[in-house]
Amino acid sequence: MVTAAAQHILVSTEAECSKLKAEIEGGANFSDVAKKHSSCPSGKSGGALGSFTPGQMVREFDEVVFKCDLGVVHGPVKTQFGYHLINITARS
Repeated sequence: MVTAAAQHILVSTEAECSKLKAEIEGGANFSDVAKKHSSCPSGKSGGALGSFTPGQMVREFDEVVFKCDLGVVHGPVKTQFGYHLINITARS
């Protein structure tokens, strides 16, 4: 069974998501940005979601986490919850 670990930042608008992505790409720490801006409860822990398997997250999230490169900030990714930045930290 494939598993992955990721951290994410959830915000309500695509514009805010893009702005935060630019800050991170400019050198801001993903965890610090998550703690300050994410509307998800995981923001308190730097956006860490722990390990999960395909199907545990919404489809749009799974498509990024299980198919895209590690070590890159992905997004904005739109789901029914809002707009996410996703940092895939591990996959096996």
